[in-house]
Amino acid sequence: MKTQNYSNHRRMILLYHGLLFLMILLSLIGSSINLAKSWGDPTRFYSAALLVVAFVCFALLFIFTRMFALRAQDRAIRAEENLRHFVMTGKLLDSRLTVRQIVGLRFAGDDEFLALAKRAVDENLSEEDIKKAIKNWRADTYRV
Repeated sequence: MKTQNYSNHRRMILLYHGLLFLMILLSLIGSSINLAKSWGDPTRFYSAALLVVAFVCFALLFIFTRMFALRAQDRAIRAEENLRHFVMTGKLLDSRLTVRQIVGLRFAGDDEFLALAKRAVDENLSEEDIKKAIKNWRADTYRV
């Protein structure tokens, strides 16, 4: 596996982010066209409307399953980084740090973690700014 860094740390799953999304999108478009064409025909309209509703549900399911998994991972990362900071300093992370900032800090090596955490609070750095400031990247290969 390639060494992880800022430019390659995002993970895209081709079957999920590409193919499944495309299939849901095209099916939603096709079922909407089918619904529009069956507007005046009561025998076709009901099934066409059900297809649109089903594909809207699939699209929402696609979005929410990703959001819920990421939220759970963010909570775990917040706890892990709080523990890491506590082990290093005897104190919890600054309460002014946002979850997004903490998620960015997880890539910082131990040698720069404390200084970067302080800088993130003082300068209100975004998650992306934090990631870009990291010199010694600490890989996270378990995030999906």
